[in-house]
Amino acid sequence: MAPIVPTLRYERGHWRAGRDRVVGVDEVGVAPTCGPVVAAAVVMPRDCHRIPGVRDSKTLSASQRERLAAIIRRRAVAVGVGAASVDEIDRLNIYHATHLAMRRAIARIGKHDHVLVDGLRIRGFEDEVGPYTAIVDGDALCYSIACASVVAKVVRDRLMERLSVRYPGYGWEHNAGYATLEHRTAIRALGVTPFHRRSFAPIQEAILGIEQPTLELV
Repeated sequence: MAPIVPTLRYERGHWRAGRDRVVGVDEVGVAPTCGPVVAAAVVMPRDCHRIPGVRDSKTLSASQRERLAAIIRRRAVAVGVGAASVDEIDRLNIYHATHLAMRRAIARIGKHDHVLVDGLRIRGFEDEVGPYTAIVDGDALCYSIACASVVAKVVRDRLMERLSVRYPGYGWEHNAGYATLEHRTAIRALGVTPFHRRSFAPIQEAILGIEQPTLELV
């Protein structure tokens, strides 16, 4: 089945209403058991044309994402990246930490007219970022959000590659911190690092030395 190609229909409605700086926002890194959650915010030019190949980052290869992220950054009016640390994830929980990363990314954009965000409505989000629209499957359907998903994924994957040099053996350079069999086996053999999310059940089990069946997250 061919991947869904995101459109500009959400942006065009705002452009016609005179709202030029429309921000697309997406996050990556909710499910992994280690590393920060990262969000990106992207403003594309009014009445722009889509960059061929841009779609939900999960449907792209690493090389495709790298190539497209560079083009997105060149063509965008503004790009902002925000993150929430492992400590913040453990303290706030992943739900609130994700929204913190989004707010930080949007803050780096500066003045804007409307926000398009992937997912469901977020309590209190409008008080922080101004008017916004939540779009379920937005990374697949909305062009600006798809652009943000590509940028966020590239930023986080590069970060996990750098961390893999400091903490070799966990496979972060290719599993990005997801709880793959390789990663879980390494945790049992090498222990837990400061970048593992101790509030997540698989990490709590590893710390306590409890072996539990775990679903493959890939």
